[in-house]
Amino acid sequence: MPTETQIAFLPVTEQLDLITKGAAEIIPPVAASAPDALAARLEESRKTGVPLRIKAGFDPTAPDLHLGHTVLMRKLRHFQQLGHTALIGDPTGKNQTRKPLTREEIDANAETYKDQVFKILDREKTEVRYNSEWLDKLGYAGMVKLAAKFTVSQMLEREDFHKRFQEEQPIHVHELLYPMAQGYDSVALKCDVELGGTDQKFNLMRGRDLQRDAGQKPQIILMTPILEGLDGVQKMSKSLGNAIGIKDPASDMYGKLMSINDELMWRYWTFLTDLPQSQIDTMRASVEKGELHPMQAKKNLAHAITADFHSATEADAAAENWATQFQQKGVAEDLPEVTVPLNAEGLHAPPAEGQSEQHLRIAKLLQLAGLAASAGEATRKLAENAVSINGEKFNGKTLSQESLGETPTLRLGKKSVRVKWIV
Repeated sequence: MPTETQIAFLPVTEQLDLITKGAAEIIPPVAASAPDALAARLEESRKTGVPLRIKAGFDPTAPDLHLGHTVLMRKLRHFQQLGHTALIGDPTGKNQTRKPLTREEIDANAETYKDQVFKILDREKTEVRYNSEWLDKLGYAGMVKLAAKFTVSQMLEREDFHKRFQEEQPIHVHELLYPMAQGYDSVALKCDVELGGTDQKFNLMRGRDLQRDAGQKPQIILMTPILEGLDGVQKMSKSLGNAIGIKDPASDMYGKLMSINDELMWRYWTFLTDLPQSQIDTMRASVEKGELHPMQAKKNLAHAITADFHSATEADAAAENWATQFQQKGVAEDLPEVTVPLNAEGLHAPPAEGQSEQHLRIAKLLQLAGLAASAGEATRKLAENAVSINGEKFNGKTLSQESLGETPTLRLGKKSVRVKWIV
């Protein structure tokens, strides 16, 4: 367990550049001049040389994490890189009932989770704590005393509780205890800052309430947003097929990152790297001025993230492999991108007998991609063998969506484009 020794911290403005990067909301606001605001707390820490205690609760039920799960962990890592202490453990805020786990199951899940978490966090600068250390000691009388600090009307201010109450859906009593318990965690750990997703705001605020009641300085709350997946629209989720797993092989991780659109690339730079926001803004300005090609910025991003979860050597090999694949197919890396709605009229072909995969009409796809004025013209070009898909000649009528891939390249004559599907 790390000890709180005196540390020479960076100036507050430099710390804030990294800490505030990608934050959806900070309470109190960074600009606030109150003594319990983040800047004041950082300045006090800098003067005393004592690191702040930063808390985040994680749910160790998912066996395999994806990059969307790492946004909060990376913010915790930013505090670690600045010399502060990270506190992680099992969370107590849940908005739905689930089968309770035994202590053995919790411990087994936590070990699996820690193996993945420490791909991001510094193990030597992290305290792993279980709230059973203090919640089990409360007992019946202690829990009643804790519950007496809140009202039912306060609990119903939580968005999901309010919605279920209005819809006359059940809200179990034990669910009302979760926000109280999470708030009490902050008291027990004497937290300076608690991190959480925007959906956890109500629970995070309870920590401030209980710390004031206990005579402690109320913790700063820093919330991070939900990260979009590869499609750039829906949240990253393995069930939606738009996720990048942190256990994905280096070549797969690099290739998936190279498939995202340019706008999403900047969000990934913010939420999935350790580069300060000021440097990201400078890079983006260089792209807008034409001084840096967006493809190179995306390659740098893919390499940085892949190296983070594997190694620089594996990231180098993945980059080389990706470039080689494009060179072998004769496909340029910096093609213009066009968007094609997957639900466009006439794009989907009726399934042939014995066909299980969804097939698309290529002539219609060429028209939608702007390579042909009409489906009729595209059909003629296909017959003339003037069309290439993903670097290979194609003269058929349909092709499965799976065969086309997530970002297919189309070429008709001398004009080429890369397709981004709109779901």
